[in-house]
Formats: sequence, C-alpha cells, structure tokens
Amino acid sequence: MTKLPLTSPLGPTLETARLILRPPVAEDFPGFCAFQSDPKVMAHLGGVTSDAVTWRVTRSIAGAWALDGFHMFSVIEKDSGAWIGRIGALYPHQWPAREVGWGVLSSAWGKGYAKEAALACMDYVFDVLNWEDVIHTIAPDNAGSQGVAKSLGSYNRGPGRLPEPYADAAVDIWGQTRAEWRENRKRHTV
Repeated sequence: MTKLPLTSPLGPTLETARLILRPPVAEDFPGFCAFQSDPKVMAHLGGVTSDAVTWRVTRSIAGAWALDGFHMFSVIEKDSGAWIGRIGALYPHQWPAREVGWGVLSSAWGKGYAKEAALACMDYVFDVLNWEDVIHTIAPDNAGSQGVAKSLGSYNRGPGRLPEPYADAAVDIWGQTRAEWRENRKRHTV
C-alpha cells in the first residue's frame, strides 16, 4: 500500500495519538470512493454514490477549504498510512448551524477513531476557529453517531431540518456551546 501524504496545502494538519487529520489531497480519492460506496457507512448519509459523484464531493470539500478555510479533514491512520474517513467542521449554505461531523470506513468502526478525531476537531473549532456553538446533525436511528456525540458531551437538542437535497431526511440536532465543551473536555485525555 502506498502511504498518503501527511500534509495538504489547503490547511492545517492535526495530530492525535493514532491519527493524522489534514485537508484532502487528490490521492485521497480512492478512500473517498470506498467510503461513499459502502452501504453501511452511507446508510445515514444520503445513500451510496457513484465514483463520479464522489469525485465532485471530494472536490467540493477541497473547494470549501480554499474558500472558507475549513471543512472535512481526511483521517489517516498513523500506523498504516491508510485513509480511514473524513471528519471536520462544516457550515453549508442554509445549514441549521456550524457543525462538526464525522464518518469512518466500516472497517474502522469500533476502534474509537471517530471519537479521537472528533475530540481534535472540537478543540480546533473552539480554539482556532473561535466558534461559540457546534452541532452534529444525526439521524434518529444512528446509534453509532449518537454514541460519539454523547461521548463528546453533546446532547440532543431535538429535531432539525436540513436544506435541499436533504430536506426530507429526519435528523436530530445534537450539540454544545464553547463553555460546555470547556467543561466536557476535562474528561478526555485522548
């Protein structure tokens, strides 16, 4: 396996005990394709997409980094150098609020990677981007993402509504303020 680049010209690189988080690069495309073609992963993210659609999604994420200075990081496993998911700050047009969202390949589930990366992203949005509040839009039946949100100290604020093309998707808005994060962060050593 070819190891992926550990930095990107689009933005910062964050490092955790087991992960590198950096804006996407062209070499990440096969990882994004694996992610977006996995029915388990995409069950709560709008469904499986073709490689052509995934190419556009990947370029949109990179474009958001260039235009807004933030979006999803590619998540790289340090030991293997493998692309295992995407996580980060996003705030699409007409979104309910500023969000930290996550998703990892199903082969990486159950290893604590989503939580580990989310902790780094929460620190980043509050400490670097100076956000005052963060949400996570989560399908009501997505127990895995609810578990990650709870582990961060976020709580269910109730049902929400997303803009098109997701307007018909049922979502709950989870979240917390910067002050709540400061208290919740004290519990984590990762």
